[in-house]
Amino acid sequence: MNQLLSLAIAAFYRVLEAVMVLCMVVMLVTVFGNVVLRLGFNTGIDLSDELPRFAFVWLTFLGAIVGLHRRAHLGVDLVVRALPLLGRKLCWGISQAIMLVCSLYMLYGTWLQHDIIAGSSSPVAQISTLWVYGVSYITSTAIGLICLANLVRLAFGHVADDELIDVNEEGMSEIHDIEHELADQTSRKGTVS
Repeated sequence: MNQLLSLAIAAFYRVLEAVMVLCMVVMLVTVFGNVVLRLGFNTGIDLSDELPRFAFVWLTFLGAIVGLHRRAHLGVDLVVRALPLLGRKLCWGISQAIMLVCSLYMLYGTWLQHDIIAGSSSPVAQISTLWVYGVSYITSTAIGLICLANLVRLAFGHVADDELIDVNEEGMSEIHDIEHELADQTSRKGTVS
């Protein structure tokens, strides 16, 4: 059962990543195509103003889900790194609870605006703006579930110490690996002597 759940979660994130790639392709093709048409043929595509903007909204919102899952969001960890393990757990739990509350507010706010958003249509494409801003239903639900799962894991003690620092700076994982390797070598030299 656990393996099946892991496969379903991995498939969910692969679908999100595929949709994000599709959004980037749509943005690239429509903007580049419109530039070529305007410069070369003195014409353009009407949808090239709306479609990239809509794709960017989806890319941003889905990217927030993937970023939270990968623990790749920007942050400042100076204070948290200085705390003892209990302090790190407390701060991590508070941050997860705050994100859970924010995602619930986002879901509730989208629900309150649902009729207005569904009743509005985009100026050029004439599609319901729910197709654009409805992505906040997906994002708020997914982020809420991730934070709730993290809080449950924290309550049962299933959170690794390295997860308590949510900031993963580019290139820092290699530095931490080297630090752990040096610490292991130092401890082995100490036990051999």
